[in-house]
Amino acid sequence: MTPKLHSSITPLLLLCALGVLCGASLNAAESYRASYYKDGEIHITVLGQPEGKAITTGHWDFKPSWSITGDHLVFFRRLKNDPVVSNWITQLCIINADGTGFHPLSDGTFTDFNPTWTRDGTNTPVWNRKNREKGGYQIMAGKIGGKPGEEIALTGKDYHAWVHSAVKDGRLFVSAIPPKLGYGHYLMTPNVKQTLLSADQAGHAGKSARITAEPTFERVTCELAETGSLDRLSISPDETKVCFDYHPGKENPMPGRTLYVADFDVKARTITNAKPFANEERQKVWFDYPRWTKDGNAIVYMAGGKLFLHTLADGTTKQVSTDPKADYRYPHGEATPN
Repeated sequence: MTPKLHSSITPLLLLCALGVLCGASLNAAESYRASYYKDGEIHITVLGQPEGKAITTGHWDFKPSWSITGDHLVFFRRLKNDPVVSNWITQLCIINADGTGFHPLSDGTFTDFNPTWTRDGTNTPVWNRKNREKGGYQIMAGKIGGKPGEEIALTGKDYHAWVHSAVKDGRLFVSAIPPKLGYGHYLMTPNVKQTLLSADQAGHAGKSARITAEPTFERVTCELAETGSLDRLSISPDETKVCFDYHPGKENPMPGRTLYVADFDVKARTITNAKPFANEERQKVWFDYPRWTKDGNAIVYMAGGKLFLHTLADGTTKQVSTDPKADYRYPHGEATPN
């Protein structure tokens, strides 16, 4: 059992006390590349190796997600800061993995958060846009090479929906409150054909098109989600597992979340056998954004401003960020969307 730790202990020492092998051999991570935030810039590095030049500089760029084809990153750029994160003004952007080809997908007047990609071969970036009139969020979609104003709405404005991840048949894993169904986690099938048609009819006039048909929502069951908040979920490349953060009760503070890995049955739409792998003690450190490596054998995540790699086969965890003075966040495995 992990002993109770004094509140003045530093985050890095705390992580060591929680069983993280600080300074241990990084051989298990040598073949894994990842994208991540470091002090507001986006880097791509072999985990465990020092950074080279950032692929974005001079801005505050957050939460990169790597396309399944391995050649593009989608992320959001903060244009206006605010103490309340949901009041930020941001811009969705795409950049090639080699640092070329930067282009914005939104015009920088919205609150656009946490992008990811479809896994159905279309390489469609999807993200969450704050609903200024009614609260909550709406799921948006763009395209590589797209321009601001060409984005389309995948969900309506009269209910909340948030996209987390995706599966190969085109469905999106979402948290939502669709009409008549109530709050829950769903595999959502967008009505893409009619959504695209309505976008054409709107003439790309600089505003999101109104959708003319609702998506289909199929509920995903998870016993753990019935007792607390399940968030930041990512589906493994082979679609047999998920990882996510969790906090019991109705509140969901940033520090103190526990990271879990669980079995996922995409046909039965079930999440079962959930097991904690980081911060089971719920110490007041920000553990979050667990994401899969390309082979699905490990999970990279952030904790206390550092990056860590958890290997499923042997249950070991190693620190893979190298700059002790930097703030690391939001890792993503190579060619592995949320």
